Amino acid sequence: MTSDSAIATGPLSGRHVVLCVTGSIACYKALDVASQLVQAGAVVDVAMTESATKFVPPLTFRSLTAREPYVDMWHPHGEFGEVHVELARRADVMLIAPATASTLARLANGLADDFVSLTALATQAPLLVAPAMDSLMWSHPATQQNVVTLEQRGVHFVGPAEGRLASGRTGSGRLVEPKTIVAELCARVGREHGDLRGRTILVSAGGTREAIDPVRFVGNHSSGKMGNALAEVARDRGADVVLVTTVPDSAPAAVEVRAVSSAQSMSDAIHERVAGADALVMAAAVADYRPEAPAELKIKRADAGDMSIDLVENDDIIASVQGDLVKVAFAAETNDLIANAEKKLAAKGAQLIVANDVTATDAGFGTDTNRVTILDTSGGREVLPLLSKYDCSMRILDRVALLLPNRSE
Repeated sequence: MTSDSAIATGPLSGRHVVLCVTGSIACYKALDVASQLVQAGAVVDVAMTESATKFVPPLTFRSLTAREPYVDMWHPHGEFGEVHVELARRADVMLIAPATASTLARLANGLADDFVSLTALATQAPLLVAPAMDSLMWSHPATQQNVVTLEQRGVHFVGPAEGRLASGRTGSGRLVEPKTIVAELCARVGREHGDLRGRTILVSAGGTREAIDPVRFVGNHSSGKMGNALAEVARDRGADVVLVTTVPDSAPAAVEVRAVSSAQSMSDAIHERVAGADALVMAAAVADYRPEAPAELKIKRADAGDMSIDLVENDDIIASVQGDLVKVAFAAETNDLIANAEKKLAAKGAQLIVANDVTATDAGFGTDTNRVTILDTSGGREVLPLLSKYDCSMRILDRVALLLPNRSE
Protein backbone atom coordinates (compact mmCIF):
# COMPACT_ATOMS: atom_id res chain seq x y z
CA MET A 1 0.00 0.00 0.00
CA THR A 2 1.31 3.38 -0.92
CA SER A 3 -0.38 6.11 1.12
CA ASP A 4 -2.14 6.98 4.36
CA SER A 5 -5.52 6.80 2.65
CA ALA A 6 -4.60 3.37 1.29
CA ILE A 7 -4.01 2.29 4.89
CA ALA A 8 -7.40 3.67 5.87
CA THR A 9 -9.20 1.64 3.21
CA GLY A 10 -6.95 -1.43 2.95
CA PRO A 11 -7.99 -4.93 3.99
CA LEU A 12 -5.88 -4.95 7.16
CA SER A 13 -7.03 -1.59 8.49
CA GLY A 14 -8.34 -2.16 12.01
CA ARG A 15 -7.98 -5.94 11.72
CA HIS A 16 -6.54 -7.89 14.61
CA VAL A 17 -3.61 -9.99 13.42
CA VAL A 18 -1.91 -12.50 15.70
CA LEU A 19 1.66 -12.93 14.43
CA CYS A 20 3.27 -16.07 15.81
CA VAL A 21 7.04 -16.45 15.64
CA THR A 22 8.86 -19.76 16.16
CA GLY A 23 12.51 -20.68 16.52
CA SER A 24 14.12 -20.36 13.11
CA ILE A 25 17.13 -18.41 11.88
CA ALA A 26 14.58 -16.62 9.66
CA CYS A 27 13.07 -14.93 12.75
CA TYR A 28 14.63 -11.63 11.76
CA LYS A 29 12.30 -11.45 8.77
CA ALA A 30 9.31 -11.56 11.13
CA LEU A 31 10.33 -8.10 12.30
CA ASP A 32 9.74 -6.75 8.80
CA VAL A 33 6.42 -8.61 8.64
CA ALA A 34 5.33 -7.01 11.91
CA SER A 35 6.37 -3.55 10.70
CA GLN A 36 4.50 -3.91 7.41
CA LEU A 37 1.36 -5.13 9.19
CA VAL A 38 1.39 -2.12 11.50
CA GLN A 39 1.94 0.22 8.54
CA ALA A 40 -1.07 -1.41 6.87
CA GLY A 41 -3.23 -0.38 9.81
CA ALA A 42 -3.47 -3.75 11.57
CA VAL A 43 -3.54 -4.27 15.33
CA VAL A 44 -0.70 -6.75 15.80
CA ASP A 45 -0.25 -9.06 18.77
CA VAL A 46 2.91 -11.17 18.72
CA ALA A 47 3.14 -14.64 20.26
CA MET A 48 6.58 -16.28 20.44
CA THR A 49 7.98 -19.64 21.35
CA GLU A 50 10.80 -19.66 23.86
CA SER A 51 13.24 -20.74 21.17
CA ALA A 52 12.23 -17.78 18.98
CA THR A 53 13.39 -15.40 21.71
CA LYS A 54 16.91 -16.82 21.31
CA PHE A 55 17.00 -15.28 17.84
CA VAL A 56 14.99 -12.06 18.36
CA PRO A 57 14.20 -10.48 21.74
CA PRO A 58 10.53 -9.72 22.50
CA LEU A 59 11.46 -6.09 23.15
CA THR A 60 12.06 -5.58 19.43
CA PHE A 61 8.52 -6.67 18.56
CA ARG A 62 7.15 -4.49 21.36
CA SER A 63 8.94 -1.52 19.84
CA LEU A 64 7.41 -2.21 16.43
CA THR A 65 3.86 -3.02 17.51
CA ALA A 66 3.53 -0.94 20.71
CA ARG A 67 2.08 -4.09 22.31
CA GLU A 68 3.65 -6.57 24.72
CA PRO A 69 4.52 -9.90 23.05
CA TYR A 70 3.25 -13.15 24.59
CA VAL A 71 5.94 -15.74 25.35
CA ASP A 72 5.55 -17.44 28.74
CA MET A 73 2.27 -19.32 29.05
CA TRP A 74 2.81 -19.46 32.83
CA HIS A 75 3.24 -15.71 33.17
CA PRO A 76 0.25 -14.06 34.90
CA HIS A 77 -1.30 -11.70 32.36
CA GLY A 78 -3.48 -9.30 34.31
CA GLU A 79 -5.87 -8.48 31.46
CA PHE A 80 -7.24 -11.99 30.90
CA GLY A 81 -7.75 -15.24 32.78
CA GLU A 82 -6.74 -17.48 29.87
CA VAL A 83 -4.84 -15.10 27.65
CA HIS A 84 -4.18 -17.57 24.83
CA VAL A 85 -7.92 -18.25 24.52
CA GLU A 86 -8.80 -14.55 24.46
CA LEU A 87 -6.01 -13.86 21.97
CA ALA A 88 -7.35 -16.64 19.75
CA ARG A 89 -10.92 -15.37 19.97
CA ARG A 90 -10.21 -11.78 19.02
CA ALA A 91 -7.96 -12.65 16.07
CA ASP A 92 -9.29 -11.81 12.62
CA VAL A 93 -6.41 -13.81 11.15
CA MET A 94 -3.48 -15.73 12.56
CA LEU A 95 -0.07 -15.95 10.89
CA ILE A 96 2.85 -18.17 11.86
CA ALA A 97 6.05 -16.83 10.28
CA PRO A 98 8.49 -18.44 10.40
CA ALA A 99 7.03 -21.88 11.13
CA THR A 100 9.53 -24.61 11.98
CA ALA A 101 9.17 -28.33 11.30
CA SER A 102 8.46 -28.84 15.02
CA THR A 103 5.66 -26.28 14.87
CA LEU A 104 4.06 -28.02 11.88
CA ALA A 105 4.20 -31.31 13.78
CA ARG A 106 2.56 -29.75 16.84
CA LEU A 107 -0.21 -28.20 14.77
CA ALA A 108 -0.89 -31.39 12.82
CA ASN A 109 -1.11 -33.48 15.99
CA GLY A 110 -3.04 -31.00 18.09
CA LEU A 111 -0.30 -30.47 20.65
CA ALA A 112 -0.37 -27.31 22.78
CA ASP A 113 2.82 -26.97 24.79
CA ASP A 114 3.91 -23.40 23.97
CA PHE A 115 2.15 -20.07 23.47
CA VAL A 116 1.99 -20.42 19.69
CA SER A 117 0.47 -23.90 19.59
CA LEU A 118 -1.89 -23.02 22.49
CA THR A 119 -3.25 -20.04 20.56
CA ALA A 120 -3.45 -21.92 17.24
CA LEU A 121 -5.43 -24.72 18.81
CA ALA A 122 -7.92 -22.26 20.32
CA THR A 123 -8.54 -20.00 17.31
CA GLN A 124 -11.22 -20.27 14.67
CA ALA A 125 -9.70 -17.47 12.60
CA PRO A 126 -8.07 -18.18 9.23
CA LEU A 127 -4.56 -19.56 9.77
CA LEU A 128 -1.64 -18.86 7.42
CA VAL A 129 1.67 -20.64 7.85
CA ALA A 130 5.01 -19.59 6.32
CA PRO A 131 7.47 -22.49 6.79
CA ALA A 132 11.23 -22.04 7.17
CA MET A 133 13.63 -24.96 7.52
CA ASP A 134 16.36 -26.88 5.74
CA SER A 135 15.33 -28.50 2.47
CA LEU A 136 15.97 -31.99 3.86
CA MET A 137 13.63 -31.29 6.76
CA TRP A 138 10.99 -29.81 4.45
CA SER A 139 11.08 -32.79 2.07
CA HIS A 140 11.00 -35.39 4.85
CA PRO A 141 7.88 -37.62 4.58
CA ALA A 142 6.80 -36.73 8.13
CA THR A 143 6.84 -33.01 7.37
CA GLN A 144 5.04 -33.48 4.07
CA GLN A 145 2.36 -35.58 5.75
CA ASN A 146 1.89 -32.86 8.33
CA VAL A 147 1.48 -30.31 5.54
CA VAL A 148 -1.19 -32.45 3.86
CA THR A 149 -3.02 -32.85 7.18
CA LEU A 150 -3.00 -29.12 7.85
CA GLU A 151 -4.08 -28.21 4.32
CA GLN A 152 -7.02 -30.59 4.65
CA ARG A 153 -8.03 -28.62 7.76
CA GLY A 154 -7.99 -25.36 5.83
CA VAL A 155 -4.55 -24.05 6.78
CA HIS A 156 -3.07 -21.89 4.00
CA PHE A 157 0.64 -22.31 3.31
CA VAL A 158 2.75 -19.40 2.07
CA GLY A 159 5.92 -20.91 0.63
CA PRO A 160 8.48 -22.07 1.32
CA ALA A 161 10.66 -20.55 -1.38
CA GLU A 162 13.65 -21.91 -3.24
CA GLY A 163 16.97 -20.29 -2.42
CA ARG A 164 20.09 -20.28 -0.32
CA LEU A 165 19.54 -21.79 3.12
CA ALA A 166 21.31 -21.26 6.43
CA SER A 167 23.24 -24.49 5.83
CA GLY A 168 24.79 -22.96 2.73
CA ARG A 169 22.91 -25.34 0.47
CA THR A 170 20.32 -24.28 -2.06
CA GLY A 171 16.86 -25.78 -2.02
CA SER A 172 13.26 -25.45 -0.93
CA GLY A 173 12.72 -24.32 2.65
CA ARG A 174 13.55 -20.63 2.63
CA LEU A 175 11.03 -18.26 4.22
CA VAL A 176 9.27 -16.24 1.53
CA GLU A 177 9.88 -12.51 1.58
CA PRO A 178 7.87 -10.41 4.07
CA LYS A 179 6.18 -8.44 1.30
CA THR A 180 4.79 -11.66 -0.15
CA ILE A 181 3.64 -12.90 3.26
CA VAL A 182 1.74 -9.66 3.90
CA ALA A 183 0.23 -9.78 0.40
CA GLU A 184 -1.03 -13.31 1.01
CA LEU A 185 -2.48 -12.14 4.31
CA CYS A 186 -4.26 -9.26 2.56
CA ALA A 187 -5.68 -11.68 0.01
CA ARG A 188 -6.92 -14.04 2.72
CA VAL A 189 -8.60 -11.25 4.69
CA GLY A 190 -10.09 -9.91 1.45
CA ARG A 191 -11.61 -13.30 0.66
CA GLU A 192 -13.22 -13.28 4.11
CA HIS A 193 -14.52 -9.71 4.20
CA GLY A 194 -14.00 -7.95 0.84
CA ASP A 195 -16.87 -6.65 -1.27
CA LEU A 196 -15.42 -8.35 -4.38
CA ARG A 197 -15.08 -11.83 -2.83
CA GLY A 198 -16.33 -14.50 -5.20
CA ARG A 199 -15.70 -12.27 -8.22
CA THR A 200 -13.07 -12.76 -10.91
CA ILE A 201 -11.36 -9.61 -12.16
CA LEU A 202 -9.18 -9.68 -15.27
CA VAL A 203 -6.61 -6.86 -15.42
CA SER A 204 -4.07 -5.99 -18.11
CA ALA A 205 -0.86 -4.08 -17.43
CA GLY A 206 2.26 -2.74 -19.13
CA GLY A 207 3.11 -1.64 -22.63
CA THR A 208 3.17 -4.16 -25.46
CA ARG A 209 6.25 -4.72 -27.59
CA GLU A 210 5.84 -5.24 -31.33
CA ALA A 211 8.87 -6.90 -32.87
CA ILE A 212 10.84 -5.27 -35.67
CA ASP A 213 13.42 -8.06 -35.56
CA PRO A 214 14.65 -10.37 -32.74
CA VAL A 215 16.39 -7.41 -31.06
CA ARG A 216 14.28 -4.31 -31.70
CA PHE A 217 10.64 -3.50 -31.08
CA VAL A 218 8.03 -0.77 -31.30
CA GLY A 219 6.80 0.06 -27.81
CA ASN A 220 5.73 2.77 -25.38
CA HIS A 221 6.60 4.16 -21.95
CA SER A 222 4.05 2.26 -19.85
CA SER A 223 5.57 0.85 -16.65
CA GLY A 224 2.62 -1.34 -15.67
CA LYS A 225 2.25 0.43 -12.30
CA MET A 226 -1.41 1.32 -12.82
CA GLY A 227 -2.38 -2.21 -13.81
CA ASN A 228 -0.41 -3.63 -10.89
CA ALA A 229 -2.21 -1.30 -8.48
CA LEU A 230 -5.59 -2.32 -9.88
CA ALA A 231 -4.69 -6.00 -9.47
CA GLU A 232 -3.51 -5.36 -5.91
CA VAL A 233 -6.69 -3.52 -4.92
CA ALA A 234 -8.93 -6.16 -6.52
CA ARG A 235 -7.01 -8.83 -4.58
CA ASP A 236 -7.30 -6.86 -1.34
CA ARG A 237 -11.06 -6.59 -1.85
CA GLY A 238 -11.39 -10.35 -2.16
CA ALA A 239 -11.47 -10.97 -5.91
CA ASP A 240 -9.72 -13.74 -7.75
CA VAL A 241 -7.39 -11.72 -9.93
CA VAL A 242 -5.85 -12.62 -13.28
CA LEU A 243 -3.14 -10.15 -14.33
CA VAL A 244 -2.14 -10.27 -18.00
CA THR A 245 1.07 -8.27 -18.09
CA THR A 246 4.16 -7.43 -20.10
CA VAL A 247 6.07 -6.72 -16.86
CA PRO A 248 5.55 -9.91 -14.81
CA ASP A 249 8.57 -9.32 -12.57
CA SER A 250 6.81 -6.35 -10.94
CA ALA A 251 3.43 -8.05 -10.51
CA PRO A 252 1.91 -8.06 -7.01
CA ALA A 253 1.86 -11.31 -5.05
CA ALA A 254 -1.21 -13.51 -4.56
CA VAL A 255 -2.62 -12.98 -8.05
CA GLU A 256 -2.55 -15.21 -11.12
CA VAL A 257 0.01 -13.81 -13.55
CA ARG A 258 -0.01 -14.39 -17.32
CA ALA A 259 3.16 -13.04 -18.92
CA VAL A 260 2.82 -11.69 -22.48
CA SER A 261 4.77 -9.38 -24.77
CA SER A 262 2.92 -8.31 -27.93
CA ALA A 263 -0.60 -7.08 -28.52
CA GLN A 264 -1.47 -10.40 -30.13
CA SER A 265 -0.19 -12.46 -27.20
CA MET A 266 -2.07 -10.20 -24.79
CA SER A 267 -5.23 -10.59 -26.83
CA ASP A 268 -4.85 -14.37 -26.86
CA ALA A 269 -4.31 -14.53 -23.09
CA ILE A 270 -7.29 -12.28 -22.35
CA HIS A 271 -9.63 -14.23 -24.60
CA GLU A 272 -8.45 -17.49 -23.00
CA ARG A 273 -9.24 -16.22 -19.48
CA VAL A 274 -12.23 -13.93 -20.00
CA ALA A 275 -14.81 -16.71 -19.76
CA GLY A 276 -16.33 -16.50 -16.29
CA ALA A 277 -14.77 -13.12 -15.50
CA ASP A 278 -16.97 -10.50 -13.88
CA ALA A 279 -14.92 -7.55 -15.10
CA LEU A 280 -12.10 -6.70 -17.49
CA VAL A 281 -9.99 -3.66 -16.59
CA MET A 282 -7.81 -2.85 -19.59
CA ALA A 283 -5.03 -0.73 -18.07
CA ALA A 284 -2.33 -1.94 -20.46
CA ALA A 285 -0.95 0.43 -23.08
CA VAL A 286 -1.53 -1.75 -26.14
CA ALA A 287 0.24 -0.70 -29.34
CA ASP A 288 -2.18 0.40 -32.02
CA TYR A 289 0.19 -0.77 -34.76
CA ARG A 290 2.79 -3.47 -35.33
CA PRO A 291 5.44 -4.03 -38.02
CA GLU A 292 3.85 -5.85 -40.91
CA ALA A 293 6.77 -8.20 -41.55
CA PRO A 294 9.23 -8.59 -38.63
CA ALA A 295 12.67 -9.75 -39.73
CA GLU A 296 13.71 -13.24 -38.64
CA LEU A 297 17.31 -12.09 -38.09
CA LYS A 298 18.72 -8.90 -36.66
CA ILE A 299 18.71 -6.12 -39.26
CA LYS A 300 22.26 -4.84 -39.79
CA ARG A 301 22.68 -1.12 -40.18
CA ALA A 302 25.41 -1.62 -42.78
CA ASP A 303 23.02 -3.68 -44.89
CA ALA A 304 19.87 -1.63 -44.40
CA GLY A 305 21.04 1.98 -44.45
CA ASP A 306 18.06 4.29 -44.19
CA MET A 307 15.07 2.17 -43.33
CA SER A 308 11.30 2.46 -43.20
CA ILE A 309 8.91 0.08 -41.48
CA ASP A 310 5.46 -0.74 -42.81
CA LEU A 311 2.96 -0.89 -39.95
CA VAL A 312 -0.41 -2.62 -39.79
CA GLU A 313 -3.18 -2.02 -37.27
CA ASN A 314 -3.60 -4.27 -34.24
CA ASP A 315 -7.04 -5.44 -33.19
CA ASP A 316 -8.73 -3.46 -30.42
CA ILE A 317 -8.65 -6.04 -27.63
CA ILE A 318 -11.31 -4.67 -25.31
CA ALA A 319 -13.68 -3.94 -28.19
CA SER A 320 -13.35 -7.55 -29.33
CA VAL A 321 -14.27 -8.99 -25.92
CA GLN A 322 -17.91 -10.00 -25.73
CA GLY A 323 -19.95 -11.29 -22.85
CA ASP A 324 -21.82 -10.33 -19.72
CA LEU A 325 -19.04 -8.54 -17.88
CA VAL A 326 -18.09 -5.02 -16.87
CA LYS A 327 -15.49 -3.53 -19.22
CA VAL A 328 -13.25 -0.65 -18.17
CA ALA A 329 -11.09 1.01 -20.83
CA PHE A 330 -8.23 3.49 -20.39
CA ALA A 331 -7.42 6.56 -22.46
CA ALA A 332 -3.87 7.88 -22.15
CA GLU A 333 -3.98 11.19 -23.98
CA THR A 334 -1.78 14.22 -24.67
CA ASN A 335 -4.51 16.59 -25.83
CA ASP A 336 -8.31 16.97 -25.92
CA LEU A 337 -8.54 14.54 -23.01
CA ILE A 338 -12.29 14.35 -22.50
CA ALA A 339 -13.28 14.49 -26.17
CA ASN A 340 -10.87 11.71 -27.11
CA ALA A 341 -11.92 9.59 -24.13
CA GLU A 342 -15.61 9.93 -25.01
CA LYS A 343 -14.91 8.69 -28.55
CA LYS A 344 -13.01 5.69 -27.20
CA LEU A 345 -15.73 4.86 -24.69
CA ALA A 346 -18.28 4.49 -27.46
CA ALA A 347 -15.93 2.64 -29.82
CA LYS A 348 -14.76 0.09 -27.25
CA GLY A 349 -18.18 -0.88 -25.90
CA ALA A 350 -17.02 -0.28 -22.34
CA GLN A 351 -19.15 0.87 -19.42
CA LEU A 352 -16.36 3.06 -18.02
CA ILE A 353 -13.26 4.73 -19.39
CA VAL A 354 -10.44 6.16 -17.28
CA ALA A 355 -8.81 9.17 -18.94
CA ASN A 356 -5.50 10.71 -17.96
CA ASP A 357 -3.08 13.23 -19.42
CA VAL A 358 0.25 11.45 -19.81
CA THR A 359 2.13 14.71 -20.39
CA ALA A 360 1.84 15.53 -16.68
CA THR A 361 5.04 14.98 -14.73
CA ASP A 362 3.27 13.69 -11.61
CA ALA A 363 0.78 11.36 -13.32
CA GLY A 364 0.66 8.79 -16.10
CA PHE A 365 3.51 6.60 -17.28
CA GLY A 366 6.15 5.56 -14.76
CA THR A 367 4.85 7.54 -11.78
CA ASP A 368 3.46 6.29 -8.46
CA THR A 369 0.59 8.78 -8.62
CA ASN A 370 -2.17 9.48 -11.10
CA ARG A 371 -4.81 12.11 -11.82
CA VAL A 372 -7.73 10.74 -13.81
CA THR A 373 -11.28 11.38 -14.93
CA ILE A 374 -13.72 8.47 -14.99
CA LEU A 375 -16.38 8.72 -17.70
CA ASP A 376 -19.45 6.50 -18.02
CA THR A 377 -21.95 5.78 -20.78
CA SER A 378 -24.60 8.07 -19.28
CA GLY A 379 -22.34 11.09 -19.72
CA GLY A 380 -21.22 11.22 -16.13
CA ARG A 381 -17.74 12.39 -15.20
CA GLU A 382 -15.87 11.80 -11.94
CA VAL A 383 -12.75 13.94 -11.70
CA LEU A 384 -10.26 12.53 -9.21
CA PRO A 385 -7.49 14.60 -7.62
CA LEU A 386 -3.87 13.51 -7.62
CA LEU A 387 -3.81 10.16 -5.77
CA SER A 388 -1.50 7.25 -5.33
CA LYS A 389 -2.20 4.63 -7.96
CA TYR A 390 -3.43 2.29 -5.21
CA ASP A 391 -6.00 4.88 -4.07
CA CYS A 392 -6.88 5.72 -7.65
CA SER A 393 -7.51 2.03 -8.29
CA MET A 394 -9.71 1.87 -5.21
CA ARG A 395 -11.93 4.61 -6.65
CA ILE A 396 -12.07 2.92 -10.06
CA LEU A 397 -13.07 -0.41 -8.52
CA ASP A 398 -15.70 1.35 -6.41
CA ARG A 399 -17.36 2.19 -9.73
CA VAL A 400 -16.91 -1.34 -11.03
CA ALA A 401 -18.48 -2.81 -7.88
CA LEU A 402 -21.59 -0.69 -8.42
CA LEU A 403 -21.97 -2.06 -11.96
CA LEU A 404 -21.65 -5.72 -10.99
CA PRO A 405 -25.00 -7.50 -10.82
CA ASN A 406 -26.19 -8.51 -7.37
CA ARG A 407 -26.14 -12.20 -6.68
CA SER A 408 -26.73 -14.43 -3.70
CA GLU A 409 -23.71 -15.49 -1.65
